[in-house]
Amino acid sequence: MKRNLFENLEKEMYLFNKGEHYESYRIMGSKRSFENKQDGWRFTVWAPHAKQVSLVGDFTNWENVSMDKVAETGAWSVFHTQADEGHCYKYFIEDQQGNSKYKIDPFALAFEVPPKDASIIQDLPEKKWNDGRWRANKKRKPIYKKPLNIYELHFSSWKQHEDGTPYSFYELSETLLPYVKEMGYTHIELMPVMEHPLEASWGYQTTGFYAVAARFGNVLEFREFIDKAHQQGIGVIVDWVPGHFCKNDYALAYFDGTPTYEYHDPNRAINQRWGTLNFDLGKNQVHSFLISNAIFWLEEFHLDGIRVDAVSNMLYLDYDEGDWTPNEDGGNDNRQGTAFLKKLNTVVFNRDPDTLMIAEESTAWANVTKPIELGGLGFNYKWNMGWMNDTLKFYSMDPLHRKNHFNLITFSFMYAFNENFILPFSHDEVVHGKKSLLGKVPGDRYNQFATLRNIQAYMMSHPGKKLNFMGNEMGVFLEWRFYEQLEWSSLEQEFNQEYQNYIKELNHLYLNQKALHEIDDARSGTEIIDADNHEESILSFIRKSEKERDFLIIVCNFTPVERRDFKMGVPYEGIYEELLNTERQEFGGTWTKGQEDMRTMAEPYKQFEHSINLIVPAMGVLYIRPKRIYGVNKKK
Repeated sequence: MKRNLFENLEKEMYLFNKGEHYESYRIMGSKRSFENKQDGWRFTVWAPHAKQVSLVGDFTNWENVSMDKVAETGAWSVFHTQADEGHCYKYFIEDQQGNSKYKIDPFALAFEVPPKDASIIQDLPEKKWNDGRWRANKKRKPIYKKPLNIYELHFSSWKQHEDGTPYSFYELSETLLPYVKEMGYTHIELMPVMEHPLEASWGYQTTGFYAVAARFGNVLEFREFIDKAHQQGIGVIVDWVPGHFCKNDYALAYFDGTPTYEYHDPNRAINQRWGTLNFDLGKNQVHSFLISNAIFWLEEFHLDGIRVDAVSNMLYLDYDEGDWTPNEDGGNDNRQGTAFLKKLNTVVFNRDPDTLMIAEESTAWANVTKPIELGGLGFNYKWNMGWMNDTLKFYSMDPLHRKNHFNLITFSFMYAFNENFILPFSHDEVVHGKKSLLGKVPGDRYNQFATLRNIQAYMMSHPGKKLNFMGNEMGVFLEWRFYEQLEWSSLEQEFNQEYQNYIKELNHLYLNQKALHEIDDARSGTEIIDADNHEESILSFIRKSEKERDFLIIVCNFTPVERRDFKMGVPYEGIYEELLNTERQEFGGTWTKGQEDMRTMAEPYKQFEHSINLIVPAMGVLYIRPKRIYGVNKKK
């Protein structure tokens, strides 16, 4: 049935202005409409303080077509019968002082490839999805009890053609998805795919929030990519930037000649650090725009979650550099920002409680992942930036000095359950001169790769879900460069292929061992054996599943010194076996075979009545599991 969009436009704008229109993309922008017995497209834009708004485009020969005010709603709208899909268009906005500018359509679903900047008429027809099994499986078990191992990537620099052009969404579905599946990752996380003019911003300075960047493809191709990912059992998360936007004059900046999407106060509007403009998170219409945008990507594209970028910038009024304006009580917390985030999470989870809402939040703000009714912000995951910083600082030290800084590797266990954490080794840590993970650690190539295996085994066993940026799984030497593909040729060098195979085995072990992922959000899933052995720099702890018999003992040696006859307490009498030894030869190490099974001795150690003796490899990590133990109810 054909739809007349103009009939209820005033009512729709009423909800938009109240901040309660969570599907405003259905009526704003360019939309098919049937009016006065004619097919055409209706164009609607919010420019509340404009003196006049006109539509120009291919279908008007770029001559101005005046738009009509929609009562006192702040919207302007016009119906055009000559417009068609694929046509370019812009809005010509005259402000109250008589100044005029061409502007994009904030709700456009497509744009020209930069440096061109016209909006493009693009339909988003109903799609027959083929991911029913994936979506049904998501509901069978709470996300907190399932493995979550994310492969973060930048779309256009994972792989490129010989001429430097990026792979299309179709090509990525044929290459990236099988690779991710084989490597054992559960999800991919894309750095922002929304339209952005400068590639060096990696998408974090967005202009077209409702469009896929034209250099990547279009929204229809992106939907097909996600559908194919789900069919292969791979979830898809996209980075999303609701805190700030690109200040380019043709886009959202001072859209109608006045602060429209940004704050009126320059101290709050202008983001000095990133050269952007901050959204006015206290404005109802901005709520409708942004929450609709989240719903658009989550529901129209079946995304499994969004990682909300730069949450700290929305929580603190003084997070940026330079002058800042306090809140009404003289404090630095942005109450409008916190209210927006709570509202966002409430709306999203009311519509789909299985969504991943991940906060990239770098401060000690409390209760980011606690429910709103308990005083939290309502996210269900937060990146653990403290863990990441401490861990990388620790591993970058000479091993001889690590014993003096052992708290860097153990302190995280003190707060690991304060939030629902994701442990990230993200793109931010391997760019701008920070070096690749391989380049951060000291030693020759043999010891560097031994250290990388150690890092990843420690990370996989530490409570919290996991994220690694592309290239980390290969041990690339060069830091990430957005304009080139990954250093795939490194797999031809010594140790790299073995290391990639190691990561694959480690990832699949994580998938299959419930002790590594079933209880990440409670202390009952982790028991420390010894966190005080700084002299030998060995950390040991237990990871547990919900079944008492199902647990893993983790032993991490952070120095290149082998420890023989190493005594360690175990919770039950019996026989234990080696599950993982990061120094096995097939991984690039020196061990040609694993250790013999370990039988307990009736010798107390720490809190345990029994202990075992083992060899802890130099710069190695061991995962040990019970093979035959006594004193445990077989049903547990």
